[in-house]
Amino acid sequence: MNSLSGKIVLVTGASRGIGKGIALALAKEGATVYVTGRTVSAGSNDLPGTVGETATEVGRLGGVGIAVPVDHGNDEQVAALFEQVRREQGRLDVLVNNAFSIPEDLTDPHPFWEKPLSNWEMIDVGVRSNFVAAWHAAKIMAPQKSGLMVAISGYTGVAYTYSVVFGTSKSAADRMARDMAVELKPHHVASISLWQGLTFTERAERNLATIPGLKEGSATRPQNGCSPEYPGRVIAALVKDDNVMRHSGGTFITAELAREYGVSDIDGKVVPSLRAERGEPIWSPI
Repeated sequence: MNSLSGKIVLVTGASRGIGKGIALALAKEGATVYVTGRTVSAGSNDLPGTVGETATEVGRLGGVGIAVPVDHGNDEQVAALFEQVRREQGRLDVLVNNAFSIPEDLTDPHPFWEKPLSNWEMIDVGVRSNFVAAWHAAKIMAPQKSGLMVAISGYTGVAYTYSVVFGTSKSAADRMARDMAVELKPHHVASISLWQGLTFTERAERNLATIPGLKEGSATRPQNGCSPEYPGRVIAALVKDDNVMRHSGGTFITAELAREYGVSDIDGKVVPSLRAERGEPIWSPI
């Protein structure tokens, strides 16, 4: 039996990218994974991937994949998602808050006043969406006296990366995860934030190939990158840790938690921590 068999996981924003990678890593451990995202039809997005394709691959890798099309900017759809999980499973063990609205001009080197106000969508789907999902998840996890919430963040929580709104959203996600941990502690539910560096998602691969000079940037040097499954391998280790509450409230560099748990990337690579180059997390466990 796989080590996460019977665990119920929800990964938001998993049509592609980091969310998909996390879903696949947990699938290899036998988890049941609810996969959410807006892309349901192949070819409807410039980048490949749909919620259905991710769920199918979860099943192929040994887990149980359940695709649920959800716009995480729509509260009614999110409420229906959690009601479905409650109805079908009666519990929820892990919430991975990964959904994020990435504007096409994110890496454009223009100041905030020369970018559209619509870039504020990174707050709507990236901060507010985290809160709404966690609000629903807590209503399931707190009564069962167990659970883990993980926010996917990055060094941009303290180091300028690309844009004002991007940094603001990730710093807010870190603080939100910390303060949620304070209120969840009496219910034995853990809440942490994970800092990813360069992750070789479909978008990152495209940008590295097409944007001049991107490979030389401090945040985007390929030698420091990891696969999209890497954070999922670390999350799997957290789920298997009977004393995971000792981490609750903290913001962690994924590469450093990986070393603690003896986790490498899918190719065996030891991913470096960029603490010295890009900064250190503000929030320690409560």
